[in-house]
Amino acid sequence: MKIINAQKEDLKQETSNIGGIISILIVVSLISILICIGLGPVTVTPGNVVKILINLIPGFDGVIPHTWEQLDQNIVLGLRLPRVCLGFVVGASLAVIGVTMQALVRNHLADPFILGVSSGAAAVATLGMLFGVFAFLGKYYLSISAFIGSAITIIFVYVISQVRGRINITQLLLSGVAISMIMDGVTRIITLSAPNALGLHNATFWMSGSLAGAKWGYLTLPLVVLLICMAVLMVNYRGLNLLLLGDESAGALGINVAKLQKLLILVASLMTGVTVAVSGTIGFVGLMVPHFTRLIVGGDHRKVLPISALLGGILVIWVDVAARMLIAPEEMPVGILTAIIGGPLFIWLLKRNTKEKAGR
Repeated sequence: MKIINAQKEDLKQETSNIGGIISILIVVSLISILICIGLGPVTVTPGNVVKILINLIPGFDGVIPHTWEQLDQNIVLGLRLPRVCLGFVVGASLAVIGVTMQALVRNHLADPFILGVSSGAAAVATLGMLFGVFAFLGKYYLSISAFIGSAITIIFVYVISQVRGRINITQLLLSGVAISMIMDGVTRIITLSAPNALGLHNATFWMSGSLAGAKWGYLTLPLVVLLICMAVLMVNYRGLNLLLLGDESAGALGINVAKLQKLLILVASLMTGVTVAVSGTIGFVGLMVPHFTRLIVGGDHRKVLPISALLGGILVIWVDVAARMLIAPEEMPVGILTAIIGGPLFIWLLKRNTKEKAGR
């Protein structure tokens, strides 16, 4: 009885600690969003940002004196707020995809683009940007075409990776690499055939990863997909934990491994396709954030998933601020900065992983 009570107390303490960490990160996220909204080539003070946002709340219109300029309001509501919100959702999604893929392939060096989904999205989206193939889809043609490309890619990868009706992880990774190389080749052919330099520049900028074209309409689908997929993953957090032990061990402990693998591939591919569709390829976020989250809270996915989402969102919105301020009034693609930051970190993780294996 004493042992059971002690276990209950430990569980309560652990839950309280995780709740505290999540609460702190939520506060940091909100503060970061308010600050980042005001930062850019034209600075808006945090005080004015808060006033403008409060003025939007029903019942508060006119309560706060209108001390800000109309230009500030246009910048905050029309440009910065949708961009920062989209950046947070994109960062959270990339981090969650990274956690999912690392559990699926049982390797902490896996990232969201390991299955070639981003390459497929880039190929089809580039075709639409340069040649107007999907112009009939309207103003959201870029997002829809990128999603179509990602869906086609994952279908190919999924079919190739099946061995006797089950997903073979090695085959999955190799087929992802092969499809990715094929799609990269298709993208290069499309860009080399570009009819004009401006279209080529826009396509290259988008493929490098950018939030420059953020609109309120781009936010709905990624946010809905993130919330649904997070809920699915949190329900299956125990299965994610057990997958790290190996397929046989997970199966012996009551997990339907084949079903869970298919679910994880579906979730990761859906989130990757939607994310790439609105932001292009922003690399290394899904690699870095899950690793640092595990250093903070351990490997339990019940903790890793929400904390990774918050850290990923915070990271991307701050990197986006740097991207739009470093060479202002021009801006740098976010994907370039994350690559510059993530490249050395990836090398460090690789060396650390090698040393750990050598020490066993």
